[in-house]
Amino acid sequence: MNAVAIGFLAYLVIILIVGTISARRTKTLPDFLLAGRKLGPWIVAFSERASGESGWMLLGLTGLAYATGLGDPSGMKLEPAFWTGIGGVAGVAMSWVLVSKRLREESERLGALTLPRFLELKFRPHDPTIRFVATGIIAFCFAFYIAAQFDAAGKSLEQTFGWTHMTGVMVGAAVIVFYTLLGGFFAVAWTDFIQGCIMLVTLVVLPLVTLWHIGGIEGLSEKVSAIDPNLLTVSGGRSGWPLLAGIMGGFGVGMGYAGQPHIAARYMSIRSSGEIKKAASIAIVFSIFSYGGAVLMGIVALGYFGAGYFPDPEKMMPELALTIFPAWFAGILISGALAAMMSTADSQLLVTTSAVTEDIYHQSIRPEASQAELVKLSRIATFIIGLIAITLAQLPRSIFDKVLFAWGGLGAAFGPALILSLWWKGTTRNGILAGMITGFLIVIIWDNFLGGSGLYSLVPGFTFAFLTIIIVSLMDLASASEGKK
Repeated sequence: MNAVAIGFLAYLVIILIVGTISARRTKTLPDFLLAGRKLGPWIVAFSERASGESGWMLLGLTGLAYATGLGDPSGMKLEPAFWTGIGGVAGVAMSWVLVSKRLREESERLGALTLPRFLELKFRPHDPTIRFVATGIIAFCFAFYIAAQFDAAGKSLEQTFGWTHMTGVMVGAAVIVFYTLLGGFFAVAWTDFIQGCIMLVTLVVLPLVTLWHIGGIEGLSEKVSAIDPNLLTVSGGRSGWPLLAGIMGGFGVGMGYAGQPHIAARYMSIRSSGEIKKAASIAIVFSIFSYGGAVLMGIVALGYFGAGYFPDPEKMMPELALTIFPAWFAGILISGALAAMMSTADSQLLVTTSAVTEDIYHQSIRPEASQAELVKLSRIATFIIGLIAITLAQLPRSIFDKVLFAWGGLGAAFGPALILSLWWKGTTRNGILAGMITGFLIVIIWDNFLGGSGLYSLVPGFTFAFLTIIIVSLMDLASASEGKK
């Protein structure tokens, strides 16, 4: 067994041990879905960042920066790497400031364990329409999102060990499904903490050491400028609408954080709203280092390998680690890509499972179900959803594109709904329902029919959903006012 495999297997053993131990603490549905709301700020912050970044960042964003530089002079992508990084950090901060504390307090007051159930209880406790619509959107989008993480596992293991893509997908999926169905949120949160540490080391150490290898900033500038000077400019040589659309697309990625159900679950799991401020500070600092490191990694890899070295740029990171570091340490850093993928896939598996178990089965089919029955059903649902995602992982779209599609659908459907329901007392049930449907449908229509506009679908989806909620809510309030006369 080579040194890379030893480092990789050591990582997997640690993750599986944590999952097995966590299973002993999972006795009720609140334990399985939210760790009993007993997690501290460091665990919540690292878990939120690890689950929010995923293989999309370790393989997708690094690959994007390698292929297109800072500002994408080729116009290949709607979201240039530099502006995606800036928008991502801004979005993380916005979500923690606008959503985290109020959602933690109100979800506990209402007794809600999931985002769909929170929206239902907030506006009309005995009308399941909002819950069913929200559950459907989550299940649809997360099927693609989880598939993207399994795809990331396949690419990482294929590039590292020479396995087939499908073998890599199966190995990564098997590990994630195993510890998630065993330990639920306890396992997910603690493995996320470990995985977040590995991700952070990978995103900071690997690009900085590579930068030193190529002669620092001066050497990097010389090598990349020889390929195309525009690769190092934040505008990418663009101007006018293409530049503005790229900046809006990058910030649009950040807008999606406020509407991600697996991130909202982290806010709901912290043991006290008084610890939100500390957790938010940790998460924002983490995001600055991780987004900055991901973009820098792609740029230094461009200087190190040259342009066009990788037919698939999303396989760049494992090769860079193997080239720069001793095999045993490279194995640990490559685990960072798997850590990113696992920390997101496990969270999304859990949220999708909760949609099936809590939002449909428990609330609408069998309210009298025991806690043991619900936990058992949750584990069965986790296994089945994992199988579906393995199938979808074979779709030809890149990791970056799969994630952006799912991210856009969720961000547009739930971001405006969460922000307005927490901050505007005039928000109504009909407004939330109309806004969720509008945001979700606009993302699908935009991606499939208007993608040539040069603007990321989340931006119009979020905007129109926000306006729809306000307009429909005002109409409801006006109608109610008329009815009182």
